[in-house]
Amino acid sequence: MRLLIKKLREGAVLPSRATEGSAGYDLSACLEAPLTVRAGETVKVPTGIAAAAEGCGDCVLLIYARSSTATKKGLAPANCVGVVDSDYRGEIIVALHNHSSGDRVIEPGERIAQLVVTPVLLPEAVLADELPDTLRGAGGFGSTGNV
Repeated sequence: MRLLIKKLREGAVLPSRATEGSAGYDLSACLEAPLTVRAGETVKVPTGIAAAAEGCGDCVLLIYARSSTATKKGLAPANCVGVVDSDYRGEIIVALHNHSSGDRVIEPGERIAQLVVTPVLLPEAVLADELPDTLRGAGGFGSTGNV
C-alpha cells in the first residue's frame, strides 16, 4: 500500500505521521502569507497537494481535526470530517471553521488537519418493502435511555 502525494505548488509540505502510532498524516497550510480566520468564520485553506491511495482496494481519504489545533485555537474542519473520494485528483483544500471567540492566525506551513486512509464498503443499494426487525425498531434519539 502507498499514499501517493503530488506537490502542486511551491511551499507545499509532504504529509507525514507525527509518531509511529499516528493514524493520520498531518496536512499543512500552503500559504504565501499568514491567514487570519475571524471568530465564527469559515475559510478554505489550500494544502498545495493532491493525493491518491494505491493498493488498498476501495478506500477514501478522510480529513479530521488535529486535536491540538481544535482545542488550542478553536479551528476544526467546517464539515466535521472532509471526504476526498478515491477518484479525486485535485488539490486537497481544508475548510476550517473558527469556533473560538477570537481571531486566529494560520501560518504558512502550519499543520491544520490530519488525513486518514480508510477502507470503504460499497454494498449494492436495493429498494426493499420491509427491513429486518430489531429490538430497537424505529426508536430514535434517546430511545436507548441516553439523552
